[in-house]
Amino acid sequence: MAVVVTADIIGSRRLLDRGDAQSALDAAIAQVERDLPVAVEGMRPTVGDEQQAVYPTLEAALGTILLLRLALPDGVEFRYGIGVGEVGTVPSTASDRGISDGPGWWAARSAIEQVETLQRRTAPQARTWVVAHESTDEVSPDAVRWANAYLLSRDELVGAMSERTRRLAYGRCLSRTQSELAASEGITQSAVSQALSSSGAGSVVEGFRLLELT
Repeated sequence: MAVVVTADIIGSRRLLDRGDAQSALDAAIAQVERDLPVAVEGMRPTVGDEQQAVYPTLEAALGTILLLRLALPDGVEFRYGIGVGEVGTVPSTASDRGISDGPGWWAARSAIEQVETLQRRTAPQARTWVVAHESTDEVSPDAVRWANAYLLSRDELVGAMSERTRRLAYGRCLSRTQSELAASEGITQSAVSQALSSSGAGSVVEGFRLLELT
């Protein structure tokens, strides 16, 4: 079993400078993968505006996606489909490594489609969803439901944060002190504390810690 992520850029055709946006994405991905090196295969571009990655556990995928959301600047966003299921490689003369395929990737694509539906209908701030392929029994249906309930609330909180508050939450996820964050932002510690408490970032940080990745 694998936990895979398919991510695509929201509104890529409306971006004023696609190259600048890609540079911001690449920088954020590199930062997260340095700070939380849990991926089996790190997030890399595939085709068009899509990225893919492979993780050892659902918790690792959830934690990485959170940090990536917090690290990205305003105006550049992904939607994320997390798929749970087997993956394999299809031989191809066009690639020495072959083509990665299988139920995990199909589930991730289904999850992306679910996020798009949620954004249009009931949850505009939804960015992340989990789907376990019917062929896997290593993650229970209850675990998937609980993860999605958590993600809906988490995405709502993160989606309402300013870019600075996201940076502060990122730092707290990595156990940086409020004093350190205040110094890096050029603000007072009380301003850091107020920003974290008024935005609900404290709950997001505690949720990250419960994933037990660091």
